[in-house]
Amino acid sequence: MIHKDSIEIRTTPEKAFEWLTQFPEHYKEWHPDHVACHWVKGESMEEGSILYCEEYIHGDLHNMKFRLTNIGPARIDYDILFPMSVICPKGSFIVEPKGDHCTFTATLSFRFDILLSVLFKKRAEALKTHMKEEGENLKRLLERSNKK
Repeated sequence: MIHKDSIEIRTTPEKAFEWLTQFPEHYKEWHPDHVACHWVKGESMEEGSILYCEEYIHGDLHNMKFRLTNIGPARIDYDILFPMSVICPKGSFIVEPKGDHCTFTATLSFRFDILLSVLFKKRAEALKTHMKEEGENLKRLLERSNKK
């Protein structure tokens, strides 16, 4: 199962992608449940680099590591490392041009569709809500910076 959340943002694709390339610097402002974020291996935005993040989802603190697998001009793909990878192995951020605006899309791939939807329904819904809020917050942050 792939969960996808998209939002149109009134900014250029270049500005949106630039914001994403400065992930650790923007992490806490992106969502109030974000706690910490830093590179533990490699350099910023290099394939193979590993990013460590802490955030609250469904009221629980999650410590996660992400390995960047593909960085393109408008796309960041990543693998989520163990133990979170057991349920959710990978994700991506995509910025697509749409006239003088852009569309930001975040995706997460989940395993065990039936198990996840039955046993972990509240946690899965909390994660989907968190993703939606991240998109809305990114829109607010980028559109506000355009007004300055």
